[in-house]
Amino acid sequence: EVVATQGYDSVTIDLQHGLVDYSSVVQMLQAIELAGVAPMIRVPWLEPGIIMKSLDAGSLGIICPMINNRDEALALVSYCKYPPLGKRSFGPTRANFCMGPDYYSTANSEVICLAMIETMRAMENIEEIVTTPGLDGVYIGPSDLAIGITDGRLAPGFDRKEEEMIDAIEKIRLASFKAGIRSAIHCGSPEYAADAVYNGFDLVTVSNDVRLLASAAKDSVDSFRSSYSSLCSGKILFRPGHVNEKKSEGGGY
Repeated sequence: EVVATQGYDSVTIDLQHGLVDYSSVVQMLQAIELAGVAPMIRVPWLEPGIIMKSLDAGSLGIICPMINNRDEALALVSYCKYPPLGKRSFGPTRANFCMGPDYYSTANSEVICLAMIETMRAMENIEEIVTTPGLDGVYIGPSDLAIGITDGRLAPGFDRKEEEMIDAIEKIRLASFKAGIRSAIHCGSPEYAADAVYNGFDLVTVSNDVRLLASAAKDSVDSFRSSYSSLCSGKILFRPGHVNEKKSEGGGY
Protein backbone atom coordinates (compact mmCIF):
# COMPACT_ATOMS: atom_id res chain seq x y z
CA GLU A 1 0.00 0.00 0.00
CA VAL A 2 2.79 2.44 0.91
CA VAL A 3 4.82 1.62 -2.19
CA ALA A 4 1.78 1.84 -4.48
CA THR A 5 1.07 5.43 -3.42
CA GLN A 6 4.51 6.76 -4.31
CA GLY A 7 3.84 7.48 -7.99
CA TYR A 8 4.80 4.21 -9.67
CA ASP A 9 2.99 3.22 -12.87
CA SER A 10 3.04 -0.42 -11.85
CA VAL A 11 3.96 -2.47 -8.78
CA THR A 12 5.09 -6.08 -9.04
CA ILE A 13 4.55 -8.69 -6.34
CA ASP A 14 7.52 -11.06 -6.32
CA LEU A 15 6.50 -14.67 -5.70
CA GLN A 16 9.85 -15.96 -6.93
CA HIS A 17 12.35 -14.36 -4.55
CA GLY A 18 10.07 -12.20 -2.40
CA LEU A 19 9.21 -13.26 1.16
CA VAL A 20 5.50 -13.63 0.43
CA ASP A 21 3.27 -16.46 -0.65
CA TYR A 22 -0.05 -16.73 -2.46
CA SER A 23 -2.08 -16.27 0.72
CA SER A 24 -0.72 -12.69 0.93
CA VAL A 25 -1.30 -11.87 -2.74
CA VAL A 26 -4.97 -10.91 -2.66
CA GLN A 27 -4.55 -8.25 0.04
CA MET A 28 -1.50 -6.85 -1.74
CA LEU A 29 -3.39 -6.68 -5.04
CA GLN A 30 -6.26 -4.87 -3.32
CA ALA A 31 -3.90 -2.27 -1.88
CA ILE A 32 -2.14 -1.74 -5.21
CA GLU A 33 -5.40 -1.33 -7.13
CA LEU A 34 -6.82 1.16 -4.62
CA ALA A 35 -3.85 3.38 -5.46
CA GLY A 36 -4.76 3.24 -9.15
CA VAL A 37 -1.57 1.40 -10.06
CA ALA A 38 -1.30 -1.59 -12.41
CA PRO A 39 -0.58 -4.77 -10.40
CA MET A 40 1.78 -7.42 -11.76
CA ILE A 41 3.18 -10.66 -10.36
CA ARG A 42 6.48 -12.40 -10.92
CA VAL A 43 5.64 -16.06 -10.51
CA PRO A 44 8.03 -18.61 -9.02
CA TRP A 45 8.34 -20.72 -12.17
CA LEU A 46 6.75 -21.77 -15.44
CA GLU A 47 3.87 -23.64 -13.81
CA PRO A 48 0.28 -23.29 -15.01
CA GLY A 49 -1.38 -23.46 -11.59
CA ILE A 50 0.29 -20.45 -10.00
CA ILE A 51 0.18 -18.42 -13.22
CA MET A 52 -3.58 -18.92 -13.63
CA LYS A 53 -4.28 -18.35 -9.92
CA SER A 54 -2.29 -15.10 -10.04
CA LEU A 55 -4.36 -13.87 -12.95
CA ASP A 56 -7.60 -15.03 -11.32
CA ALA A 57 -6.64 -12.98 -8.24
CA GLY A 58 -6.45 -9.83 -10.36
CA SER A 59 -2.90 -9.46 -11.62
CA LEU A 60 -2.73 -7.57 -14.92
CA GLY A 61 0.61 -9.06 -15.87
CA ILE A 62 2.80 -12.10 -15.42
CA ILE A 63 6.59 -12.04 -15.36
CA CYS A 64 7.92 -15.58 -15.66
CA PRO A 65 11.55 -16.48 -14.85
CA MET A 66 13.97 -18.67 -16.78
CA ILE A 67 12.31 -18.89 -20.19
CA ASN A 68 14.92 -20.55 -22.40
CA ASN A 69 13.30 -21.45 -25.74
CA ARG A 70 10.25 -21.18 -27.99
CA ASP A 71 8.45 -24.15 -26.39
CA GLU A 72 8.68 -22.62 -22.94
CA ALA A 73 7.57 -19.23 -24.27
CA LEU A 74 4.60 -20.87 -25.99
CA ALA A 75 3.67 -22.63 -22.76
CA LEU A 76 3.84 -19.33 -20.87
CA VAL A 77 1.53 -17.62 -23.36
CA SER A 78 -0.90 -20.53 -23.25
CA TYR A 79 -1.19 -20.28 -19.45
CA CYS A 80 -1.89 -16.53 -19.63
CA LYS A 81 -4.40 -16.47 -22.48
CA TYR A 82 -7.89 -17.86 -22.90
CA PRO A 83 -8.72 -19.87 -26.05
CA PRO A 84 -8.14 -19.53 -28.91
CA LEU A 85 -4.83 -17.86 -27.97
CA GLY A 86 -4.08 -20.19 -25.09
CA LYS A 87 -5.50 -22.73 -22.68
CA ARG A 88 -6.07 -20.70 -19.53
CA SER A 89 -8.85 -22.17 -17.44
CA PHE A 90 -11.79 -19.85 -16.80
CA GLY A 91 -12.36 -19.07 -13.13
CA PRO A 92 -11.38 -15.43 -12.45
CA THR A 93 -12.60 -15.56 -8.85
CA ARG A 94 -11.57 -11.99 -8.04
CA ALA A 95 -10.62 -10.58 -11.44
CA ASN A 96 -14.17 -11.00 -12.69
CA PHE A 97 -15.28 -8.39 -10.14
CA CYS A 98 -12.34 -6.01 -9.75
CA MET A 99 -11.71 -5.87 -13.51
CA GLY A 100 -15.37 -5.72 -14.56
CA PRO A 101 -18.02 -8.13 -15.86
CA ASP A 102 -16.52 -8.14 -19.38
CA TYR A 103 -13.24 -9.53 -18.09
CA TYR A 104 -13.37 -12.62 -20.29
CA SER A 105 -13.69 -10.57 -23.48
CA THR A 106 -10.87 -8.18 -22.58
CA ALA A 107 -8.39 -10.34 -20.66
CA ASN A 108 -6.43 -11.62 -23.67
CA SER A 109 -5.72 -8.10 -24.85
CA GLU A 110 -5.13 -6.53 -21.42
CA VAL A 111 -3.10 -9.14 -19.54
CA ILE A 112 0.65 -8.68 -20.11
CA CYS A 113 2.83 -11.75 -20.57
CA LEU A 114 6.59 -11.22 -20.11
CA ALA A 115 9.30 -13.88 -20.44
CA MET A 116 12.46 -13.40 -18.40
CA ILE A 117 15.74 -13.79 -20.31
CA GLU A 118 18.38 -14.94 -17.83
CA THR A 119 20.53 -17.73 -19.27
CA MET A 120 22.95 -18.58 -22.05
CA ARG A 121 20.33 -20.88 -23.56
CA ALA A 122 17.87 -18.02 -23.70
CA MET A 123 20.48 -15.81 -25.37
CA GLU A 124 21.14 -18.49 -27.97
CA ASN A 125 17.39 -18.80 -28.61
CA ILE A 126 16.47 -15.12 -28.31
CA GLU A 127 15.20 -14.77 -31.88
CA GLU A 128 12.76 -17.66 -31.53
CA ILE A 129 11.61 -16.49 -28.11
CA VAL A 130 10.80 -12.91 -29.12
CA THR A 131 8.82 -14.11 -32.15
CA THR A 132 6.58 -16.35 -30.04
CA PRO A 133 2.93 -15.59 -30.95
CA GLY A 134 1.11 -13.90 -28.09
CA LEU A 135 4.21 -12.97 -26.10
CA ASP A 136 4.01 -9.30 -25.10
CA GLY A 137 7.63 -8.78 -24.18
CA VAL A 138 10.86 -9.98 -22.62
CA TYR A 139 12.22 -8.98 -19.23
CA ILE A 140 15.94 -9.02 -18.48
CA GLY A 141 17.05 -10.36 -15.10
CA PRO A 142 20.61 -8.96 -15.01
CA SER A 143 21.83 -10.96 -12.03
CA ASP A 144 21.04 -14.40 -13.42
CA LEU A 145 21.97 -13.26 -16.92
CA ALA A 146 25.45 -12.23 -15.72
CA ILE A 147 25.95 -15.60 -14.03
CA GLY A 148 24.50 -17.51 -16.95
CA ILE A 149 26.39 -16.05 -19.89
CA THR A 150 29.75 -16.04 -18.07
CA ASP A 151 29.37 -19.42 -16.35
CA GLY A 152 29.62 -17.73 -12.97
CA ARG A 153 32.65 -15.58 -13.73
CA LEU A 154 30.70 -12.37 -13.17
CA ALA A 155 29.00 -11.88 -9.82
CA PRO A 156 25.24 -11.22 -9.75
CA GLY A 157 24.01 -7.64 -9.55
CA PHE A 158 22.00 -4.88 -11.22
CA ASP A 159 23.11 -1.93 -13.35
CA ARG A 160 25.65 -3.84 -15.45
CA LYS A 161 28.42 -1.85 -17.08
CA GLU A 162 30.69 -4.62 -18.33
CA GLU A 163 31.06 -4.52 -22.09
CA GLU A 164 29.93 -8.12 -22.55
CA MET A 165 26.83 -7.48 -20.45
CA ILE A 166 26.00 -4.27 -22.28
CA ASP A 167 26.30 -6.18 -25.56
CA ALA A 168 24.00 -8.95 -24.29
CA ILE A 169 21.42 -6.49 -22.96
CA GLU A 170 21.40 -4.55 -26.23
CA LYS A 171 21.08 -7.78 -28.22
CA ILE A 172 17.94 -8.67 -26.26
CA ARG A 173 16.46 -5.18 -26.56
CA LEU A 174 17.12 -4.99 -30.29
CA ALA A 175 15.68 -8.47 -30.91
CA SER A 176 12.47 -7.56 -29.10
CA PHE A 177 12.23 -4.27 -30.98
CA LYS A 178 12.58 -6.01 -34.34
CA ALA A 179 9.92 -8.53 -33.31
CA GLY A 180 7.52 -5.75 -32.36
CA ILE A 181 7.27 -6.63 -28.66
CA ARG A 182 8.27 -4.81 -25.48
CA SER A 183 11.59 -4.94 -23.65
CA ALA A 184 12.01 -4.60 -19.89
CA ILE A 185 14.91 -4.69 -17.44
CA HIS A 186 15.36 -4.78 -13.67
CA CYS A 187 17.53 -1.87 -12.48
CA GLY A 188 19.16 -1.02 -9.21
CA SER A 189 19.12 2.77 -9.45
CA PRO A 190 16.87 5.50 -10.93
CA GLU A 191 19.80 6.78 -12.99
CA TYR A 192 20.42 3.42 -14.67
CA ALA A 193 16.68 3.02 -15.25
CA ALA A 194 16.41 6.45 -16.87
CA ASP A 195 19.33 5.61 -19.13
CA ALA A 196 17.67 2.32 -20.09
CA VAL A 197 14.45 4.08 -21.10
CA TYR A 198 16.41 6.72 -22.98
CA ASN A 199 18.11 3.94 -24.93
CA GLY A 200 14.88 2.22 -25.90
CA PHE A 201 13.58 0.05 -23.08
CA ASP A 202 9.82 0.12 -22.63
CA LEU A 203 9.60 -0.88 -18.97
CA VAL A 204 12.04 -0.61 -16.09
CA THR A 205 11.86 -1.87 -12.55
CA VAL A 206 13.74 0.36 -10.10
CA SER A 207 15.13 -1.63 -7.17
CA ASN A 208 12.74 -3.45 -4.79
CA ASP A 209 11.07 -2.86 -1.44
CA VAL A 210 13.81 -4.48 0.63
CA ARG A 211 16.63 -2.49 -0.98
CA LEU A 212 14.64 0.76 -0.83
CA LEU A 213 13.88 0.25 2.86
CA ALA A 214 17.49 -0.67 3.64
CA SER A 215 18.77 2.38 1.75
CA ALA A 216 16.39 4.77 3.53
CA ALA A 217 17.22 3.27 6.92
CA LYS A 218 20.95 3.55 6.34
CA ASP A 219 20.62 7.15 5.14
CA SER A 220 18.66 8.00 8.29
CA VAL A 221 21.23 6.39 10.59
CA ASP A 222 24.15 8.01 8.76
CA SER A 223 22.42 11.41 8.87
CA PHE A 224 21.78 11.12 12.61
CA ARG A 225 25.38 10.18 13.37
CA SER A 226 26.71 12.98 11.18
CA SER A 227 24.38 15.51 12.85
CA TYR A 228 25.32 14.38 16.33
CA SER A 229 28.99 14.50 15.48
CA SER A 230 28.56 18.09 14.24
CA LEU A 231 26.80 19.05 17.47
CA CYS A 232 29.58 17.53 19.54
CA SER A 233 32.17 19.51 17.56
CA GLY A 234 30.39 22.76 18.43
CA LYS A 235 28.52 23.41 15.22
CA ILE A 236 24.99 24.82 15.43
CA LEU A 237 22.60 22.89 13.18
CA PHE A 238 19.23 24.22 14.30
CA ARG A 239 17.42 26.34 16.93
CA PRO A 240 18.24 29.78 15.45
CA GLY A 241 19.37 32.24 18.10
CA HIS A 242 20.36 29.51 20.55
CA VAL A 243 23.81 29.96 22.04
CA ASN A 244 25.59 26.64 21.77
CA GLU A 245 27.61 26.45 24.95
CA LYS A 246 30.02 23.63 25.56
CA LYS A 247 29.23 21.16 28.29
CA SER A 248 31.18 21.50 31.48
CA GLU A 249 33.15 18.60 32.85
CA GLY A 250 30.36 18.03 35.36
CA GLY A 251 27.87 17.39 32.63
CA GLY A 252 25.95 20.71 32.86
CA TYR A 253 25.97 23.72 30.58
